[in-house]
Amino acid sequence: QVHLVEIGGGSVQAGGSLRLSCVASRSIVSINTMAWYRQPPGNQRELVATIDSSGGTNYANSVKGRFTISRDNADNTMYLLMNSLKPEDTAVYYCYGWSYRDYWGQGTQVTVSS
Repeated sequence: QVHLVEIGGGSVQAGGSLRLSCVASRSIVSINTMAWYRQPPGNQRELVATIDSSGGTNYANSVKGRFTISRDNADNTMYLLMNSLKPEDTAVYYCYGWSYRDYWGQGTQVTVSS
């Protein structure tokens, strides 16, 4: 069992930056796959970026080159650094981890104004 808590959402103007943190209640060393998802208003949840236990990453085309996912196993934390934010990045952002089952955070709102 692991609990995931997102920290760092908020409001920012277009072109700005935010860093989201996902803090786990226990070690994330055994959590092979971690990811960030987002759900824009009125839309389905979508994958933003993934990171595996060896640090391998993948990004949605819409965020490639602007967002960076990382993890710090020593601090039990995953991060999402979001640069050059656009209004279409407005969404609730969710932390996800898989360790024999799915684990989700409660979500954090990111609002980008034009």
